[in-house]
Amino acid sequence: MMASNDDFIVIKAKENGVNVIGLTRGSDTRFHHSEKLDKGEVMIAQFTEHTSAVKIRGKAIIQTKHGEVETDS
Repeated sequence: MMASNDDFIVIKAKENGVNVIGLTRGSDTRFHHSEKLDKGEVMIAQFTEHTSAVKIRGKAIIQTKHGEVETDS
């Protein structure tokens, strides 16, 4: 059963080839999912019982309930 969690982030790619990588929970943090976004594409990611973190490579805008951040790469 999936844990109920309303925390999510919105990722908008500012260039082609932005990588969004989901990381697992637990004693061993591992990659478990990867997506590639092209310029202008938007992804909405939710944290679950399996996903504890998201790593983003490339130019993107990330929106959370805590505010907006833009990558420097």
